[in-house]
Amino acid sequence: VQLQASGGGLVQAGGSLRLSCATSGSGVSFNVMGWYRQAPGKQRELVADISTYSNTNYADAVKGRFTISRDNAKNTVYLQMNGLKPEDTAVYYCGARILRFGPYNYWGQGTLVTVSS
Repeated sequence: VQLQASGGGLVQAGGSLRLSCATSGSGVSFNVMGWYRQAPGKQRELVADISTYSNTNYADAVKGRFTISRDNAKNTVYLQMNGLKPEDTAVYYCGARILRFGPYNYWGQGTLVTVSS
């Protein structure tokens, strides 16, 4: 199973980007899919995640600006990012886990988001 993240890029503050994470490989069903990010010199942190039943969880820093969604049939997860700020600059990684709790089983390669002021 492979996860492929896309959609990153350079955007001005206040702008928007939409990240996508597609799954390829065997027909694994993921209980939870999500996005993490890692800024230079910082630890990887959760941005948002979403369950099979569309229960969502957001980091406080992105609430009200980012929206996570998923297409269960395609095992694809999206992250709509609006009102981007320079502090959102990071490499964004998608991930997925089979169980309801625990560490992620699979990770994508990361996509860089750069927000200029």
